Amino acid sequence: MKNILVMHTGGTISMSENAQGVVTTNDTNPMSNIEIIQSIANITEKHPFQIPSPHMTLKHMNILRKSIINEIYEENYDGIVITHGTDTLEETAYFLDLTLNVSIPVILTGAMRSSNEIGADGLYNYISAIRTACHDDAKNKGVLVVFNDEIHTAMNVTKTHTSNTSTFQSPNYGPLGIITKNNIYFHHHPSTHPPLVKVNEAIKVGLVKAHSDLDSDLIKFFADQEYDGLVIEALGQGNLPPSSLDGIQHLIDKNIPIVIVSRCFNGIASGNYQYEGGGYELQKMGLIFSNGLNGQKARLKLIVAISNGLNDALLDDYFKR
Repeated sequence: MKNILVMHTGGTISMSENAQGVVTTNDTNPMSNIEIIQSIANITEKHPFQIPSPHMTLKHMNILRKSIINEIYEENYDGIVITHGTDTLEETAYFLDLTLNVSIPVILTGAMRSSNEIGADGLYNYISAIRTACHDDAKNKGVLVVFNDEIHTAMNVTKTHTSNTSTFQSPNYGPLGIITKNNIYFHHHPSTHPPLVKVNEAIKVGLVKAHSDLDSDLIKFFADQEYDGLVIEALGQGNLPPSSLDGIQHLIDKNIPIVIVSRCFNGIASGNYQYEGGGYELQKMGLIFSNGLNGQKARLKLIVAISNGLNDALLDDYFKR
């Protein structure tokens, strides 16, 4: 059997519903020491921390990354599974995808229903994640998310529903693979890139969703508070209201990088419109357009880029990957 490292970090998958119908934390993780799991692989369980995923910080993500590096340095594992709360699961997955230099499968999973709720999905997702981590075709595909019989890349997956068990989807691209009772199938091989391994937890990058009448004062706030970068979820293909441009220029003058993504659920931001605040004009000002990321992932990517000293053309190229 394969040797699989499991890192439990908390989330709904580790919680239970109480008598009042409220989901709360447990003293022991219900996913620990599951007998059926032991029949699939040799499992080593670690608990670097146990938190609800809204409590997840860059520091927690980096602790998890360092814990994985330390564990695989000490032992020869065939794959890694991480159980995680769903609210920020995609962020942790993408952070690890950007910074973790491993070839073995790394799989994140979780649950939308706690362990004792009717229709609980945690154990099934956990088993599916273990099976995927054991599969030879899961190697060298970057960090993956397994949920509801589907396999998604960390770059493309996002949580799309507040409570539905099929919440994790990959807009534009669809799942990388599927899981059946008897086998695991990958549709294609995702593009992967060398990781950047330096992470400065002190880097501050803000995130703003554009809207009509977006005020320059809001943009200037990030310079006044000494942020190191800003990601803007722009309108449509990557456009901003003219009312925001003074603030944009204020950040540019202070050499604070600004990354543009779209606030749209599908599609990729691109500088196609040549009018005041249009994407073409924003690119001329020096704003960086990201290749299909959502705002929360672009924020993490900018933190990693700044941590590794990327700027100007190198930063622009990094966000085209």
